[in-house]
Amino acid sequence: MRLSIRTRLFLILFGAGMLGVVSILLIDLSALMVLIPARPGTEAPTITPALKILSLIQPMVILAAAVLIGVMLASKVDLSSPVAEALATRGEAVRVLKPQIVPGVVGGLIGGACIILISLLFRPLLQPETIDRVSRLGRILPIPTRLLYGGVTEELLLRWGFMTLVVWVFWRLLQKNRTTPTTICFVAAILVSSFVFGVGHLPIAFALLPEVTVAVVLFVILANSAFGVVAGFLYWKKGLESAIVAHMLTHVVLLGASYAGAYF
Repeated sequence: MRLSIRTRLFLILFGAGMLGVVSILLIDLSALMVLIPARPGTEAPTITPALKILSLIQPMVILAAAVLIGVMLASKVDLSSPVAEALATRGEAVRVLKPQIVPGVVGGLIGGACIILISLLFRPLLQPETIDRVSRLGRILPIPTRLLYGGVTEELLLRWGFMTLVVWVFWRLLQKNRTTPTTICFVAAILVSSFVFGVGHLPIAFALLPEVTVAVVLFVILANSAFGVVAGFLYWKKGLESAIVAHMLTHVVLLGASYAGAYF
């Protein structure tokens, strides 16, 4: 049976995102549970292979929804995933990837620098225990998980899925008389998706820290939102793969800065 281009595009992007979801299995959940402070009246679950596999179901379902939204709406608002689309149409994937690499690298360096600068500004406001727990969390997260889940899966969720949807909603609600959304729709969508990206990192802070202060909340939102703006701009102007390259490189920059003592 011959698959449609949209179906092939969905399968390509979903498959790429699932690499990140499956990489969650590489996390030492026992070490992670030790790091999470005990809550009164709660008991840490026993980590079994079945529990680890079951933990993949929710992110897999959310990923499928995000990829489907992007496949259905991205082309309507002039957003794209050039490499995946080239693969889906059996085009020249390498040729369309090349123009995305340099902007992605520049974006990754800028994103990493922004997060490091924000962390240095907030470090005096954070409690020593907070800094220690964040540092220990960084040592628990495997590099493949950082690159695949952070770099690929999160971009599919926040840019390909959510940002695309926000652009489409703004366009249909505010500019329905126009054939395509204008710059204001994209800028607004970048800001909204970046803020959501920042807020989306708060649950781990609440789970990890015995006390979440205003400084912690502001740091988490600002640091992640700063990168979100970079990734959103790249997705808008260059394509999804450029944002993916930037996200991966940002993790590499932060990892290097951590070993150098300039980051958690």
